[in-house]
Amino acid sequence: MSSNNTISHEIADILRDEILRQRYRSGDRFPSERDLSTRFDASRGAVREALSQLEQLGLIRTQPGGARVQSVNSASLAVLGPLLALDDHPDPLLVDQFLQTFSVLTSMTVKNAVNAASPEQLTQLKQLLVELANHSDDIEAMQPRWREFLEAMSTIADNLVVRLISNDLKAQFVDQMMKRGFQPDLKKGSIDRLLTTLGVSLSKRDGELASKAMQNHFEELRVAVGKAIRFKADRHRSEQFSVA
Repeated sequence: MSSNNTISHEIADILRDEILRQRYRSGDRFPSERDLSTRFDASRGAVREALSQLEQLGLIRTQPGGARVQSVNSASLAVLGPLLALDDHPDPLLVDQFLQTFSVLTSMTVKNAVNAASPEQLTQLKQLLVELANHSDDIEAMQPRWREFLEAMSTIADNLVVRLISNDLKAQFVDQMMKRGFQPDLKKGSIDRLLTTLGVSLSKRDGELASKAMQNHFEELRVAVGKAIRFKADRHRSEQFSVA
């Protein structure tokens, strides 16, 4: 990557976060290339490339007379990760909205996969469930097996649009949550219940049962994640108070 490209990405990241923090509001005229070039002590070319990146994110729109800031509601999915990273702790509402959305996509995928699976694919899914059950007391060890199981479900369901959206959501959300060390406290009984119900749904080829099992799981996950975020935020405030 050239030095000019590196600078343009750095400028774009700073301006992106300023827009997300509402330093610039929807409809505002954005600073000119000349003003930004002076501010960042950068070439007009680097600034122009940074503005192009912001436009691709849907955060600004170039119009006659200059660029104007767009509503975050008009932005692309790529701003989810930066939104989650804005503050010391992710916005609980944004996290909950992600889990609600991902629950819908995952439940639909599981339902379609169970209903469409061939006998060979059902056997594969059952074997993956056995692997999950064998590690149900170790959340960390389950993670790669969950990914393998859901990837198998996605392959069978064969919905490219859902897969692309899910990939983007996971890439941004999981990365941010892992960086922050959030570990939701999901009880082993809850996981065992999910695995048992999924096993029954595979045996009966009942996609609706599998879908409901995933929905219930995500409801419990939403509660657990919400508690983890609040606990971490409370502890952070307590530490700041004690230092002060």
